Amino acid sequence: MPDLTLTASDGHQLNAYLSKPEGNATGAKSGIVVIQEIFGVNAHIRQDVDRFAAAGYVAIAPAIFDRIERDVSLGYTAETIEAGRTIAMALQPAGIMADVLAAAAELRSQGCTKVGIVGYCLGGTVTATAACHMSDAFDVAVAYYGGGVVGIVESGAVPKIPTVLHFGLQDPYIPVEDIDKIASAWTDCPVYRYDAHHGFHCDHRADFDAPSSDLAQERTLAFFAQHLG
Repeated sequence: MPDLTLTASDGHQLNAYLSKPEGNATGAKSGIVVIQEIFGVNAHIRQDVDRFAAAGYVAIAPAIFDRIERDVSLGYTAETIEAGRTIAMALQPAGIMADVLAAAAELRSQGCTKVGIVGYCLGGTVTATAACHMSDAFDVAVAYYGGGVVGIVESGAVPKIPTVLHFGLQDPYIPVEDIDKIASAWTDCPVYRYDAHHGFHCDHRADFDAPSSDLAQERTLAFFAQHLG
């Protein structure tokens, strides 16, 4: 980091990690914006960006924490969870979404004619927001364990693009009742439930659950293939 610098619509400049299919020999015409957890664009997020590139997409992770603190890359301890939450709470929604749009615009400039978005935890909520309000920028969305998604549902917003959501049934931060509420309101969106904790997709943390992560990734890639090609 940084792999490149993006400029948002309000003039803010932020770092981003970009990965392409090897040599871009495939001539990838679809891209994916990857939205971080509260730990910044760390090794796990860069790893996921690289995985999407290996699957044939141009992938990019905007460093949305740069508006508060630059080059944040945290591990997974009680102290770093608190540090990440503090930065996340200082962010303004308008700034986050401007940075997300800057990442989508970068993929368009790279030749991508279709763009998807995927996010985890904080990024899951951001992804669900984009699905409801940024259909001009994105073609498909996949949200993992976004704690704020139920609030979006309660606001009356609905996704305007194909959207999938993944949740862990053992998640201490997202009650099963909230998951049920989301599924009942967004009936056009598959809501997958796993016998797993929060952060089950991240193999850098104790809550990683390989079977759940593998199944969620399989479903995610199939959904992207269906809507991005």
